[in-house]
Amino acid sequence: MNATDQNPLVAAYLDAVARETAELPADRRAELLADLREHIEVSGAEGEEQLRAVLAGLGEPRTVAASALAEEAPAGRAPVSGTGRGRLTAILLGASGVLLLLNPWVGALALIAALVLLWSAPLWTGRQKALGTAAGVAVPVVVLLGALLGAASRIGIVELLLMLVFSLGVPMLGAVLLLRAARR
Repeated sequence: MNATDQNPLVAAYLDAVARETAELPADRRAELLADLREHIEVSGAEGEEQLRAVLAGLGEPRTVAASALAEEAPAGRAPVSGTGRGRLTAILLGASGVLLLLNPWVGALALIAALVLLWSAPLWTGRQKALGTAAGVAVPVVVLLGALLGAASRIGIVELLLMLVFSLGVPMLGAVLLLRAARR
């Protein structure tokens, strides 16, 4: 610990950055804090006013942390905080099965929109996108196969309930898996 760290302004600033970067790996967070300490020391700021100016020049702790977190995101993936697009994709995918049963045109539009959003979003890997696609298209494929095999004429209450559970469950499972993967 050096003289710069003992200053309450510097200590509060570095503590705030450390809290905001809790998601970073420990070694990367330590490196960031060491770089900030070094920058403050090299500035030669002596008085409280000069230190405030140096800290203001570094930026708000939240901004510094956001930049570090964005740099740390794996290649080909965006940072996940505030993924409204990811939530919209999951909602559309999860609702598409029931919508397909209630109104095939609305359901088809919801499914197409969900798949376009899914495949254009950098939040998921190719495998996760393929699983989401499979969960989304499972309902229309099963309904189409049932229609082709003539099952529509033999649908009873049990088959109807099973189809409803399948239409709700599979797309919702896909949506939940996509949301969990996006949060990692």
